[in-house]
Amino acid sequence: MATVVVTGAAGLVGQNLIPRLKAKGWSVVGIDKHPANTARLRALHPDIIVIEADLAKAGAWADAFAGADAVVLNQAQIGGLDRSEFVANNVTATMRIIDAVRAHSVPYVVHISSSVVNSKAEDFYVETKTDQERFIDAVEVPHIVLRPTLMFGWFDRKHLGWLRRFMARAPVFPVPGTGRFRRQPLYAGDFSAIIAAALEKRLTGTYDISGRTEIDYIDIIRLIKQITGAKAAILRIPYSLFWLLLLLYALVDKSPPFTINQLKALVIPEVFPVIDWPKIFGVRETPLRAAFEETFLDPRYGAVVLDF
Repeated sequence: MATVVVTGAAGLVGQNLIPRLKAKGWSVVGIDKHPANTARLRALHPDIIVIEADLAKAGAWADAFAGADAVVLNQAQIGGLDRSEFVANNVTATMRIIDAVRAHSVPYVVHISSSVVNSKAEDFYVETKTDQERFIDAVEVPHIVLRPTLMFGWFDRKHLGWLRRFMARAPVFPVPGTGRFRRQPLYAGDFSAIIAAALEKRLTGTYDISGRTEIDYIDIIRLIKQITGAKAAILRIPYSLFWLLLLLYALVDKSPPFTINQLKALVIPEVFPVIDWPKIFGVRETPLRAAFEETFLDPRYGAVVLDF
């Protein structure tokens, strides 16, 4: 049985990917530094090896790469206000992972980059993910780089999942400005299938993996409300007021789920490249509404919430 090491295993992509890799016969080693989410991963999948470790620091975790057939390099700092956390998780940890790959002669790497490397946005996430991809580009080990757009799926704690939970408990759901910000949400189930296909076929190169359905942000919110039956009223408010509310929220929460920098990125009018990834990777695209229903209504994973 082939073995794959998945870093960032307890986050959105990892938690969606692992059950699908298991279904295809892979033996999985999952590594993550978040104690609560790592414990949840271990409870959901007692049949895999789960290691709690900070990959930005040298440690015994590197021994887990011995004998591995592939690595899915997936850990990432997505939100937050401290630049050093982005550098540690997106850049330093990546360098240490590649050191382990080289030390144990792991023959193949799938690198989970991000569409933000093509974005006009400027923040710590964009900066460090760009640096991360440049580093991977120079790595001699055969590898593929996948650049997903905004993702949603089971275990979504920071994006649409957080919006869904906020909508369920608040009487009003605020939307900045008109809400007409074009987005291409990508279903994590489809992205997991792409990763699995890359592992099986040993594909190399760089691929922009965008959601193939364009939809405005406010229509995403309306669709979530319709599918989940949330009662919150959707209310457009001025951008400046939304900005001020986020600023005040950051004063009481040092790790806010949505930041001013993410608001700035949200309202930038941009559409990312779309390729025929169903054909390239041999996977079936899930229609957007069906993907939302699987995300929010799945009886086993739909209600599981990860910690921040």
